[in-house]
Amino acid sequence: MSQHLFKTFLFLFFITGCVGISPSSPQTNKEELTTLLRALDTKITHKEATQLSEAIFEETARLRKMFQRTTSPLWHNVLVNTGIREKGLCYHWSDALYLALKKKPYNYFDFHLLVADRGEYFFEHNVLVVSVKGGRAEEGIIIDPWRQRGSLYVSKVKEDVYYHWIHRKERCCKP
Repeated sequence: MSQHLFKTFLFLFFITGCVGISPSSPQTNKEELTTLLRALDTKITHKEATQLSEAIFEETARLRKMFQRTTSPLWHNVLVNTGIREKGLCYHWSDALYLALKKKPYNYFDFHLLVADRGEYFFEHNVLVVSVKGGRAEEGIIIDPWRQRGSLYVSKVKEDVYYHWIHRKERCCKP
């Protein structure tokens, strides 16, 4: 029995990928996200920050349904990597958010893709970052619905000490 359990554990370990699990992490609501977005620059209007915040929450809800996300990140990765679910790995979330948000021209915001532990199968993690127009991704705000079962993790890039983020300027998202 114990040998079978060990083999099962080993199998699950090798098929997860993208499993950077963070400790208790910040969640926010639309108003808090609007406030964070406005804090990026004094020129940012309340209207545009609110529109972006609402778009982020709406798209996250849509993706949660599309990816059928109901379990922990680790278990959902198992479902994707075994073919039970089609999508829902961290890069699926960040790419889909990036493509959806890039469809609308925002006067005050740019969108970036960041990666931590790139190429490390079990640890690589990808996120979307919102920055002020023309600003550096490292000065932006992480938008990460993957970490918490489809609920938003939101923080300033510099305050997310669990990961060492690198800008993925060359990443080409496909719809």
